[in-house]
Amino acid sequence: MSGAVRTRLAELGFTLPEVAAPAGAYVPAVRSGPYVYTAGQVPFVDGALPVAGKVGAEVDPEQAKELAGICALNALAAVESVAGDLDRIARVVKVTGFVASDPGFTGQPGVVNGASELLGKALGEKGTHARSAVGVAVLPLDAPVEVELQVELES
Repeated sequence: MSGAVRTRLAELGFTLPEVAAPAGAYVPAVRSGPYVYTAGQVPFVDGALPVAGKVGAEVDPEQAKELAGICALNALAAVESVAGDLDRIARVVKVTGFVASDPGFTGQPGVVNGASELLGKALGEKGTHARSAVGVAVLPLDAPVEVELQVELES
């Protein structure tokens, strides 16, 4: 598929990946009316985590920020799988980012900025959103970060 959002992503050096296969009894994204809700997306690259561990311990916060951008890219792929075309996005409504954090790490918002910044670059004003950045003890597969999106589609 092609379109303005995919073109922008390519200009930024990104290729939309294939939607990751679910690791459990769920689907990557669900459409309800004009909204798409994604499952939490970890930073898979070619089907594998590039790094595992806690942010502030095994994973550097700047690296985690880059990984959050990969999570957002994976979430966009999940959105496209049910919306048909990323150009149908009217706006990103909400981003929720989970950061597997060392007990002393308090920079979760900075890590989740990686997802927010990618969405802003790819979607412009449509990528502006409300957000939560939550520190957690552990994530599936020992992923350092996980991101989910809520997106409104144009009719």
